[in-house]
Amino acid sequence: MEKVLDIRFSRALQVMLFLAVAAENGHGPLSSAELAHKLNANPSLVRKLLVPLTDEGLVVCVKGRTGGARLGRPGDRITLAEIYRCAVGDKPLFAPSPGVEPVCPVTAHAGEYFATLTAEAEEAVLESLGDRTLADSVGELRRLCTGHVRQG
Repeated sequence: MEKVLDIRFSRALQVMLFLAVAAENGHGPLSSAELAHKLNANPSLVRKLLVPLTDEGLVVCVKGRTGGARLGRPGDRITLAEIYRCAVGDKPLFAPSPGVEPVCPVTAHAGEYFATLTAEAEEAVLESLGDRTLADSVGELRRLCTGHVRQG
């Protein structure tokens, strides 16, 4: 069976980047339909992504015909670690393998070792994401676009 990597963080980050660019360009809130179109996704997926972002105050959503989503605070005050935590919740970065009967040093201590190893890796990931803001990310995207010819 093929495992599919979790894409919630990637999708949530894209939503936040769309909202940040819209805010910088002076646009009003973006509807879930507009965001879904940009993501090539279903509006209900976008609404599910917005729930934890809204709960944490990273996004403000207004219902109604003229409503939509906008950043809850400036992009330079939102870290990628916050977006990551909203997107994945308490789900660990890596899943441990099922336990086996401890018949040797490897099977007796592999679970403990893996838990320590993955905790350190997740801490490093969160530290790296915590050093980057949404505004930094928009700037990096703009730098990546420089030199590329815009089509269409």
